Amino acid sequence: MSSMRGLVQFIADLRNARARELEEKRINKELANIRSKFRGEKLDGYQKKKYVCKLLYIYIQGYNVDFGHLEAVNLISATKYSEKQIGYLAVTLFLHEQHDLLHLVVNSIRKDLMDNNELNNCLALHAVANVGGREMGEALSADVHRLLISPTSKAFVKKKAALTLLRLYRKHPGIIQQEWAERIISLMDDPDMGVTLSVTSLVMALVQDNPDAYKGSYVKAAQRLRKIVIENEVSPDYLYYKVPCPWIQVKFLKLLQFYPPSEDTYVRGLIRESLAAILQAANEMPKNVQQNNAQNAVLFEAINLLIHLDTESNLMIQISSKLGRFIQSRETNIRYLGMDAMTHFVARSDTVDPIKRHQNVIIGSLRDRDISVRRKALDLLYSMCDTSNAQPIVNELMRYLTSADYSLREEMVLKIAILTEKYATEAQWYIDVSLRLLALAGDHVSDEVWQRVVQIVTNNEELQAYAAQNILEYIKTENCHDTLVKIGGYLLGEFGLQPHRAAYGSANENAFLSRRTRALILSTFIKYVNLFPEIKPQLLQMFNFYSYSPDSELQQRAFEYLSLANMPTDDLLRTVCDEMPPFSERASILLQRLHKKSVGTSERRTWVVGGKDANTDKQEVILAQNTGLKRTFTTIVNGGNPVAAAHTNGASNGATNAPNLASTTHLSPDWRPGYLLLSQPSTLSGVLFEDAQLQVGLRAEYRSHLGVLKVYFTNKSSFSVGSFTVTIDNPAQNKGILKIDTKAMADSNVEAQGQTVMTIVLTSIKPFTESPTMRVSFLAGALQAYTLKLPVQAFRFMEGSELGAEEFFKRWRQIGNANGMEAQDTFAADARGFGTIEERVLRDHGFKVLQNVDPNKANLVGCGVYQGEGGKMGCLVRLEPNEAEKKYRVTIRATQDTAPAILLAKIRERLVQAASSNGTAVGS
Repeated sequence: MSSMRGLVQFIADLRNARARELEEKRINKELANIRSKFRGEKLDGYQKKKYVCKLLYIYIQGYNVDFGHLEAVNLISATKYSEKQIGYLAVTLFLHEQHDLLHLVVNSIRKDLMDNNELNNCLALHAVANVGGREMGEALSADVHRLLISPTSKAFVKKKAALTLLRLYRKHPGIIQQEWAERIISLMDDPDMGVTLSVTSLVMALVQDNPDAYKGSYVKAAQRLRKIVIENEVSPDYLYYKVPCPWIQVKFLKLLQFYPPSEDTYVRGLIRESLAAILQAANEMPKNVQQNNAQNAVLFEAINLLIHLDTESNLMIQISSKLGRFIQSRETNIRYLGMDAMTHFVARSDTVDPIKRHQNVIIGSLRDRDISVRRKALDLLYSMCDTSNAQPIVNELMRYLTSADYSLREEMVLKIAILTEKYATEAQWYIDVSLRLLALAGDHVSDEVWQRVVQIVTNNEELQAYAAQNILEYIKTENCHDTLVKIGGYLLGEFGLQPHRAAYGSANENAFLSRRTRALILSTFIKYVNLFPEIKPQLLQMFNFYSYSPDSELQQRAFEYLSLANMPTDDLLRTVCDEMPPFSERASILLQRLHKKSVGTSERRTWVVGGKDANTDKQEVILAQNTGLKRTFTTIVNGGNPVAAAHTNGASNGATNAPNLASTTHLSPDWRPGYLLLSQPSTLSGVLFEDAQLQVGLRAEYRSHLGVLKVYFTNKSSFSVGSFTVTIDNPAQNKGILKIDTKAMADSNVEAQGQTVMTIVLTSIKPFTESPTMRVSFLAGALQAYTLKLPVQAFRFMEGSELGAEEFFKRWRQIGNANGMEAQDTFAADARGFGTIEERVLRDHGFKVLQNVDPNKANLVGCGVYQGEGGKMGCLVRLEPNEAEKKYRVTIRATQDTAPAILLAKIRERLVQAASSNGTAVGS
């Protein structure tokens, strides 16, 4: 810039201008000069750059620049970096996402995104991130993604690409494509910590809307966190005052909270090790303030994860004791974080007794010098309230209400009202507190609060007389607030036992009453006309007075009531003024109001401010999560149950169901040969899959209801591969009939000609039909991925058992053919293998073929015991071949329902396949 003397002189002139008029005169002169240059002369790149710089300076000084945009756009295509840089700077300042010129720059930006020059890549990424409209995002997001995943991209380009996608996603979620999920997750293993940090930020945003598609990030976060915390696998550049990259630790710990605790033993072990190391490091008192801050940031997020994972009483007591010290710290940040973690603790814990020990300190924090701590103290008191401490907490909040910050009062009123309703053990206490709250809060009472009181009084007959009497005492006082008059008008009109016109005077005597309140009082008076005819003349005067009101609403209402009261008969009056029916049960309008007030714009929490009951109420959690900027929330009352309906603003928000790439629908083309080989009953080890790059070997062992698979992955290539990921999909797990756990995970990096091993533990509960599948992916330049079916079948857990003829048929009759206990099927089979393979098929499925048991020598019978985690299950089979018709009839009976049908389906499939293959046994 210093080389552009004209620009330097122009800036100096503006700074030396002693008056605003002189500055404007100099700017207008320069604008006229620039306009004439752009119109009349052919400028070179340097001159364009100089004049655009002057326009930019004028623009950032607050002056409107309505020309020169096209010249600035043209600078993007310049070959010199300095000119291109000014062009991009101008585009990001002058243009917005709906600007007419934006479509002119898309092709130029795409060209720079595809350039081999990393600096040009970065300029283009900055422009996309800062302007980033829907049109630009849809046109260029694929190019940004390509830069992110390209093996040739430098680390600083990948970082910017990840953050650009994050910026685009936050503005237009539909821009991120579902099929990118697996590739984006793999970058969490990037050796550059900066890339990992940026990608994890992107993944955290995506996880909140589509957890299923990005569930692979859970294991990645657990593995990488352990490497950083335990193995200290981080470059010296990312050691912040002896704390290894605290920012990425916090992100990993937070990401792990977006998912329920893993059922995988290995993953749980990784997380436990990391948490233990973090808690141990926190015991050392750092001397440096920066180190203390970094350490505490990690510690508090670790505590939040511990609360999310475990609710064991001993652990919770230890955590609550530690948090009790934090909330008394001299440092404001520590007190704030301690309060927040305690609120999370209360949301998850089965008991709040450990927190109640600190109740006096928390109440004292309502008067903390920092408003953010005061707000957190309010959240915590609201969350820890129960029937045992509701009255002292509510009384304390009421005392604090009159001196609380104005920004806190409406939220305080809502929370006091909710607690009073929720934990009232006496009807009178509820009325006393509610009316006192309305009197104290004044203008800070939202309509939902007094309307909720009306609902509850209307629906509870025992409250009505007491509420009417008490509200009367309030509205007799001077300067009674508008809100109390409204609730008084309703309650006295519905439940007053005598006319109380004198209690608050006529509607025009209080100049401070709102139009809506006066209208409500007129409605009260028409009810009095119906109930108390003796005061009808005075009330008619009131209606007559307001029928001339300048307010159209009051005038119309008064005129209609006057006409109604003067009708020849009172039939219509009685119908109109009939007693109000009880309100239908519905979700509390106070909760809806509270969650709308406390909505956040950052990460969506997996818990809500409130106790354990609030967090076990799925509708309340959904309500709190979906009142953010990305969605609007509607509550529909359906049979008393609120139904949450999230609506997107136009485009998809990324929350659609993503394809499960580890499922059978995505099996790799050559999965079958190895699977069929290892499905042979006598084959427990061999090669499951092999190509030029990868070999997958397997060794299995089964004992009782347990099975162990050792899976060996061999990198056959001459270069190492990274981000090696194995994902198991087990359809039977959701049905609760086969559990899969891992005891050791494959290494994330495999050297050339190297090997890594994964141990899978199987636990059978009941017979199952669907074999689990395995998704293997790794980075070898591009992402390579395979989906293979594991040769895990129900017959592996069957053991043959010997029975005599008499015992066999005795048990056959005992089981009977009750629904579910018997399955029978008759089906045809190919003649080529008929009569040669039946006995082998039964043995292959774990049955002991019994000799000389069935009276018909052609029939085969067998007995087997299925080994399940909960116990053994007896299974009997009878196979009746019909050689003349080339048909089989198979009958299976078992001591548990559903099992016969499952076993029958597998035997039928195997018989048909084996017969058609000329008697050769074929895996199913």
